[in-house]
Amino acid sequence: MDNEKKAGLTYRRYVVPFLLITVLFFLWGFARAILDVLNKHFQDSFHISIAQSAFVQVTTYLAYFLMALPAGMFINRFGYRKGVVFGLALFGIGALLFIPGASFSGQIMFFAFLVALFILGSGLTFLETAANPYATELGPAATATSRLNLSQTFNGLGSCLAPAVVGGYLFRGGDVVYPYLILGITVLIIALVFSRVQLPEIKHNSAGEEPDNIRSGRMRKVWRHKIFVFGLIALLVYEIAEISINSYFINFTTMPHIIDGEIRAGLMSPVRASVWLSAALLLFMLGRFIGSIVMTFVKAERVLLVCALCCIICIGTIFLGPSNTAVYALMGNYLFEAIMFPTIFSLALRGMGGLTKTASSILMMTPVGGCFFLLTGYIAEAHMLLPFVVPFMAYIVIFLFAYTVLCRKGLANVTGE
Repeated sequence: MDNEKKAGLTYRRYVVPFLLITVLFFLWGFARAILDVLNKHFQDSFHISIAQSAFVQVTTYLAYFLMALPAGMFINRFGYRKGVVFGLALFGIGALLFIPGASFSGQIMFFAFLVALFILGSGLTFLETAANPYATELGPAATATSRLNLSQTFNGLGSCLAPAVVGGYLFRGGDVVYPYLILGITVLIIALVFSRVQLPEIKHNSAGEEPDNIRSGRMRKVWRHKIFVFGLIALLVYEIAEISINSYFINFTTMPHIIDGEIRAGLMSPVRASVWLSAALLLFMLGRFIGSIVMTFVKAERVLLVCALCCIICIGTIFLGPSNTAVYALMGNYLFEAIMFPTIFSLALRGMGGLTKTASSILMMTPVGGCFFLLTGYIAEAHMLLPFVVPFMAYIVIFLFAYTVLCRKGLANVTGE
């Protein structure tokens, strides 16, 4: 543990690649957060239900499920840099497809936007499959979790800016095409930059592990790692929880509710709700930044355990009923859940060695959990508080994962493994 405390965040030779990769975290954070605004915006503009608008999330996150393994195979063969460039190209093309999509009308326009979001989501899959494990490897293994949390802080920055900027624009009558036009052009310019720079490829020489570019038995070897499998489950339920909460936030705070048999107005307007969502995501970013610092001297699994318990308490408070207290508890949940994705991701990859790229591509299938927002939409139509049962159960699973990793590491230390 003493050596872990002395380890720096990254090596000097990796500073520039680490900064460049961190830019990508901002981009996909911004792109994914726009979905939470689009969900409510499409309900109003296309006059559809929460369940129908949930296909915004379903389409985008289905791309993660379908494209994660192909992305992993691509990165295995061509390396991190080409994976990033290809992902950025798909990302940019998907964003620009909103322009021809807007030429249609009614439900056909909605369908055209969903196609664009699927292509955009495919690009995000390539980016995340490359950038998440790459960030963990650009420095000492002891600070991998802290390093990924720091990069993910900029993911939080993109996430907190999107609802305020894009939400404020759309809910005041703005055209959905223009945000995606600007985003698409920006992303393609960054793709050009990445096509011109050299990123170091990390080579593994782990004892007893085949190199990741050898296909024979690679998938079979990955599933032998029990902590990885549990981490995969924990990451999936986290994605279900996070995306469900983000996507439901504006609906929950604006939805009329019943108190003592009387119908009351929503807690806030859509414009105000988008600002509050940005504030919540700002807490999310702050949580990741604080977490990256704390995990330089506290075990990552211990921090995850405490944060999972706090999230259980926050979500449990919401069940007391729709009120300002419920909104504050929901805001607090963002602070505590912030470190979960990068921490679970890093812990699940711990000790994977030459199987890291393959394992990472499997982990990047977990955003398919966003498809569960369709279920959230149907549940919300029955009762506005019931959807929070889903994240409540998810945080219990994450708590158990953190406890398992903590106990297993303690046992390893005692036995000298």
